[in-house]
Order: sequence, then structure tokens, then C-alpha cells
Amino acid sequence: MIRPLLASLPLALLLAQPVMAKTCTPTWVSGWASSQFRPTGDAALPAGTLQDQSLRQIVRPSIAGDRLRVRISNLAGTAPLHIAGVSIARAPASTSPAIDPGTLISLRFDGSPDLIVPAGADYLSDPVSLPVAALDNIAVTIRYQGEPEQTSHPGSRATSWHLPGDHLTDLAMAGAASFDHWFNLAALEVERCAPVRMVVALGDSITDGKGSTTNGNDRWTDRLAQRLQADPKRRDIAVVNQGIGGNRLLNDGLGPNALARLDRDVLAQPGVTHLLLLEGVNDLGTLTRDAPVSVEDHKAHVARIIGAYRQIVARAHARGIRVIGATIMPFVGNAYYHADAQNEADRQAVNAWIRTPGHFDGLVDFDRATRDPARPDRLLPAYDGGDALHPNPAGYRAMGDAVPLALFD
Repeated sequence: MIRPLLASLPLALLLAQPVMAKTCTPTWVSGWASSQFRPTGDAALPAGTLQDQSLRQIVRPSIAGDRLRVRISNLAGTAPLHIAGVSIARAPASTSPAIDPGTLISLRFDGSPDLIVPAGADYLSDPVSLPVAALDNIAVTIRYQGEPEQTSHPGSRATSWHLPGDHLTDLAMAGAASFDHWFNLAALEVERCAPVRMVVALGDSITDGKGSTTNGNDRWTDRLAQRLQADPKRRDIAVVNQGIGGNRLLNDGLGPNALARLDRDVLAQPGVTHLLLLEGVNDLGTLTRDAPVSVEDHKAHVARIIGAYRQIVARAHARGIRVIGATIMPFVGNAYYHADAQNEADRQAVNAWIRTPGHFDGLVDFDRATRDPARPDRLLPAYDGGDALHPNPAGYRAMGDAVPLALFD
């Protein structure tokens, strides 16, 4: 009988064979991100606010990982942005600038502590080993050299702190001034030695969280991230919020229109597998905000909104990304848009298209989850943030609970 080769080897030789370590291919995914653009009006800071300042911003990755890197943006800049240094650390809470001293790391960019970001560009830091759990508070401190042109995300619903001079390693930043915006911080990317899925929520102020609690992390996307992390089968799914207040499908508002920012804010995000699209209420409202229009104009506007949806779906599918459509929520009673019966008919027509199988890869019915059954053209009073358009924290929780998690399987 011929014995197997392995059985015929001497014991000493068997023991000398190297043990093959388990390996994997590390994967980068956006654990947190914010849509950056040029702020205008009240969203812009007074000149000199950030000149030679250190700015500390606290964000929460939606997924755990072993290493981190940050993405610094000079998207709105017309000249190179000089950053004198950046540091990262865990933060005990999101309501103060204090950081955990045992986790403080000075970031490098191509091995250098400072960086110059070209006009209109983003720049990734070198990766650092800082294992994080999902929903940890992570503080990123940027030290500006001179006065930066403003690239920001105004609707942070989170407080940022700043002081003159170098405070990259300042553990408390005592006496710091504050504002509720993010500046130049486009993403916190997480590296995982595990499979990754990632959902980008593309939307307007309802996705951005207007009416949610500052530093409370109670937007509907926060609730979705909490539910995913509570599910052992779905803890590998990250959620990134790319909402902008006033955003529209067809025209610019506070920031660029959804079609114009799709490539940067969605398709270029590392690890993205799903797009959850909630856009259109501002398109519907602005049509008649200043003056009535004809029935033909209403029909043409609805057709253009649907056409924009088709464009987004086609471009996402070309990258292998599944697109989930979300129905537009009621806004009759809002004093800014003063919607009438024809605006409501437009909303119903758009929602009927969204609900039709085959147009999107999945459906989230936010309309059904938040409307008043007695008056379905209005938000449920218990969910109304006070303007008949934006939900309150209870409404955002209901939205987060209305997302079927199986959509991401």
C-alpha cells in the first residue's frame, strides 16, 4: 500500500513547516463623510475666523475598523490650501473639544506633517493604526496656515471648536470659540480586514437633519446606522450621510444640485454598494414659490424630476451600485413653499413613479411612515418639527425605523 506523502515525512520535518497565517485583503470604506461646498450668506464665516487657527471637529464613523485616514477638501478653493498640521484622537463625548490623550496621533501626508491641497482637490492622509468601534467619537484637529478659502458643510448639527495658534495636541482646548459647521473635512475612511458594504444617503435638509438635536446624532441616517450595528448579520454595512440643506435635483440651491455632485459625493466613495435617494421636495416646492405656473409647466416639471432619477439610476448602475428610491414626504402647510393642491398632485405623481417596481432597485416609503393618516398631504403632527416640512427627532427616528434592512442584503 502506498502511504500519503505527508504521512511518510519525519515528525521533526512536519513540526518545522511554517504555519500559514490567515490573511485578507484590507478594504477601505467611508465610515463618515460630509458633502463639502462653498458656503454663502449666513453659512459663511466672517473673514478672519479661521486665520492661523486650530479647528477641532468631532465625527462618528458608522462602522468599525483597524486603521483610519482622513480626507481634507479644498473643493471650493481657487488657490492652494496650506494646512500646517492635522491630528486625530478619540473623544469622550461629542459635546466638548476634550480628547483621550492615549489615542492622540499626528497625521502625515506623504510622510510630511503639513500639506498643500490644490484648488478644487481633496487630499488623503497617510493611514494610522487607531482601531475604532462603530459610532465612536473621533476628533480631527486641523491647524490652518494663514486664512483658508471656505470649503464647508454648514449643516453639521455638530459643534466644532477653534482657537488661535497650534492646538493640535491640546487635550482640552479650554476657552475655545465654537460654531456648528464642518470645514474642509470631507471624510473619515476606515480600513477593515472584513467584507464591507456601504450605503450613501443622498438628499436635502431632511437627510442633513434639519430639526434634529445638535450633537444628538438623531438624524434618520444615525438611526439607520444604529439599527445596522445592532444586527449581527449587518454590522459590516456603513452609512454615509451626503445630505445638503436646500438641495435639489435640477437646480443649485445652498449647494450644487444632486446630479452635479453625484460623482464626487456618491460614486467616488470607497466601498459604496448602495445609494438611498431622498431628493425632490425642494424641486416641487420652488416651482411655484414665487408665482403660479400652468398645468403644462407642472407636468413638464414632474417629467424632469423623473428624468433626473433615471439619470442617477443609470450612472449608479454603471458602477455596480444598487439604487433605493425613497418617497417624498408631505409638505402642505409649509409657509415657505405654500404648497397647494397642484403641488400635492405633483408629489403624488412623483411618488407613484418611485413606487412602481422596476424603476429603482428597492423602496423606502418615507411618505407612508411620516404622513398624517387623517390628512395625508401633511406630516403627522407628532413628527412635525414645526414648519410642516422637516421632521423632529421622533420623526427622524420613525424614518430610520422605516428602512427595511433586507434592502442591503
